[in-house]
Amino acid sequence: MNGKMQWLRNKLLSMDLQGMIVSNPVNIRYLTNIKAEGLLLVTRKENIFITDGRYIEDVHNTLTLFDEIVVYDMMGLTIDDYENFFMFCEKVGFEENYVTYAKYKEYMHKFKINSLVETEGMIEKQRMIKDEDEIESIKKACKITDECYTYILNYIKPGMTEKQIAREIDDYYYKHSEGTSFETIVASGENTSKPHAIPTERQIQEKDIITIDMGCKINGYCSDMTRTFFIGEIPNDIKPIYDLVLKNQIQTLNDMKENFNTKLLAKMVDNDFRLNNFDLIHALGHGVGLDIHEAPTISIKSENLLKENMVVTDEPGIYIAGKFGVRIEDTVLIGKGGSEPLTESSKDYIVI
Repeated sequence: MNGKMQWLRNKLLSMDLQGMIVSNPVNIRYLTNIKAEGLLLVTRKENIFITDGRYIEDVHNTLTLFDEIVVYDMMGLTIDDYENFFMFCEKVGFEENYVTYAKYKEYMHKFKINSLVETEGMIEKQRMIKDEDEIESIKKACKITDECYTYILNYIKPGMTEKQIAREIDDYYYKHSEGTSFETIVASGENTSKPHAIPTERQIQEKDIITIDMGCKINGYCSDMTRTFFIGEIPNDIKPIYDLVLKNQIQTLNDMKENFNTKLLAKMVDNDFRLNNFDLIHALGHGVGLDIHEAPTISIKSENLLKENMVVTDEPGIYIAGKFGVRIEDTVLIGKGGSEPLTESSKDYIVI
């Protein structure tokens, strides 16, 4: 049995659960590498994946005998089959943060389960710590992101629109990776004051500030990087803001290490911003993996301890409504005594 499925079985045993229904497709991929639609059941006797005929071949091509997962076509299952899967199971776990109430009632009825028990995001918590293969995939995605950034700096010219630049970034990723890990953000001028700006038809102008937030996927694992740069020259009113954001981004990077408190990380940045009459209006960072936003959250409202082999972002930003914004972000690997930025593009002033 693969290591992740064995971990799940051991975890269920420790929680006095006799089985589990895994319905979140990201968690299913994490545990089995299956990308097809379906339902993963951990029962007393075996591991079961239920899907439909469209995906049977792909699932069989993904799994090996080592995985020890039995695949069923849902069209071939009877009412009795569903009722027998969890026979003699008193308590069965489910993903309460993913399953709707309607789906909960369906599971209770279909599988005839005595008690469905909340599992408190245990798979998501396990996903926070990456193994060697996961880290390698994220590193490859980050390398392609750095290469894309170098490419796009040479591509951008005044007169181009934000949408045009975003499409070029997306095309680059689809040529060199599995595609984007989220919708690419290209913001220019006053649009940079919006942290999650959507690319528009606004044309790039001389003396513009530009923020690009982008990432791609390798083997399903994401990268995430933001850089802010300039066209022609750096306006004098923006320089001190850029310097303040960069100082805190580098300081956070230096502080990130095993057992450092995430709330404290965010609080230190927020305090420094407030001393300069600004606010940290969004989280300082988040976990990165099969989802672009995973646990842990690094913010003043969420308290966690960083652990070795977590992959998180470090992304302070300052935004002045209607004028401009500056954000600088790296994807970062946490180690025992420090951290390693996996996105390595320059954070010095860049003027094109």
